[in-house]
Amino acid sequence: MPDRPSNLSQILRLDVPLVVRMGERAMNVAEVIAFAPGTIIELPKLADSELDLLVNNKQIGHGFAVKVGENFGVRITSIGDAKARVEAMAGTTAVQTPPGEPESEAPAQPQAKAA
Repeated sequence: MPDRPSNLSQILRLDVPLVVRMGERAMNVAEVIAFAPGTIIELPKLADSELDLLVNNKQIGHGFAVKVGENFGVRITSIGDAKARVEAMAGTTAVQTPPGEPESEAPAQPQAKAA
């Protein structure tokens, strides 16, 4: 297909949001409404634990926080395979189909939140 290389180069130039998740905590609405500047939210994760790397709310890898000059950065320690990363960026997951039938795509399922 002659258009394929140009389409691929356009796709590879797309920006996608990368989220670095330090932790999660379930809170009730009253606690969230009571937030004020200076509020500290304790997370159930050790300070030196690995952070989660997410694209489209799908985990694609892990890393550790590092200081880069005056900024924070993430040193990647593990990353999923290329297929999983592409699926995360597309916001879809391949549906398992019986052999001989064409594969279809289904909307990505939201991740369950840990309490």
